[in-house]
Amino acid sequence: MRNQAMARLSVLMGPWRTTMRNAWFLEPADLEVPGSATVEWLGDAFVVFRWTMEGDVGSATSEMVLVLGRSDTRDAYTALYHDERGVCRVFDMTFDDSKWTLSREDPDMFQRFIADVEPHRVAGRWEASEDQGSTWRKDFDLIFERA
Repeated sequence: MRNQAMARLSVLMGPWRTTMRNAWFLEPADLEVPGSATVEWLGDAFVVFRWTMEGDVGSATSEMVLVLGRSDTRDAYTALYHDERGVCRVFDMTFDDSKWTLSREDPDMFQRFIADVEPHRVAGRWEASEDQGSTWRKDFDLIFERA
């Protein structure tokens, strides 16, 4: 039986076209990098989110996987992250019908993803802080549109 809080993530299910843009680390500044994502259930308890960028992404990762889950006792979502560089991270997550956030506060850096969620579009941005959240820089915008 699927947990009611996890069932909210159903709006993310399926194939997506992605666009990464406004990345401080890419030239030219207005470069748009296309990609794709798939989101699917792993049983009733987890969501697997796979994202691939097509083309030059500079210092960014071109393939990532998120496994989304939930702790009922903590009343909190959690996201496990992995990419082709071998990087593994844990993000705290919030999700409701219109907002999705991922955040981590680790010794190497603070990082967050903030997105507006619509049935056929997710518009978000990745940000990073190297001073424990005092100042933030936008890494890039990331747009998901239903395929």
